[in-house]
Amino acid sequence: MATTQTHPDPPPGSSPAFIPLEANPELMTNLLHKLGLSQALQVHDVYSISDPELLAFIPRPALALLLVFPVSAIYESQRMAEDAPMSEYTGKGEGEPVIWYKQTIRNACGLMGLLHAVSNGPARGFIESDSDLDKLIKSAIPLPPAERSRLIEGTRALASAHQEAASQGATAAPDAQDDVDLHYVCFVKTEDGTLWELDGRRKGPIARGKLEGDEDVLSEKALLWGPLKFLEREGADMRFSCVALAGALD
Repeated sequence: MATTQTHPDPPPGSSPAFIPLEANPELMTNLLHKLGLSQALQVHDVYSISDPELLAFIPRPALALLLVFPVSAIYESQRMAEDAPMSEYTGKGEGEPVIWYKQTIRNACGLMGLLHAVSNGPARGFIESDSDLDKLIKSAIPLPPAERSRLIEGTRALASAHQEAASQGATAAPDAQDDVDLHYVCFVKTEDGTLWELDGRRKGPIARGKLEGDEDVLSEKALLWGPLKFLEREGADMRFSCVALAGALD
């Protein structure tokens, strides 16, 4: 993975650090299952966001979409411009529209994306009772973002499962302190139809629009508001990939 001056995480030594997680559906699925997600769900490769025949291989509805993209100067400029008028998110408790986690662990954006994917929308109903994920989410809900971050930093089961998964990728794992210019963002549809962009390095969750009842995160509208927006901005860079959380294949 290449380096860049627009590295999305805290500088080395300023925070805890994890080995970057490869966008590998099998590893991600094993990680989530180990933490307590039901075997009824798995992570799938999304081979195309424009070819209906390739999208048809993914069980529907897709409950969450994770986009891996290069952090460029163009992206950073637009991110900062969009974030500037936003207030820092302070949501907590059962009444908040979406559960959002602020990323304070260096190179943990893949893990944060997976946590956002399973903490929100229908996927949350597939978490096994009293599992590590169940305990983490229930402990996180009443906490404001800063305390949620400390909870994640101190959850040993999370660090252990992530370490195991990140060390088993198909490519040699970078060091936890390396500068990695690829970043994860998660898109989920909540029960009220809102499509949320969830990124732990933003000021908070971002509502991108309302989807109809029969539309999921791989529907034409959701892809237009999500991954296609990123691709349009960075059309010359092909280091994009997507994975989706959906039903397990037989």
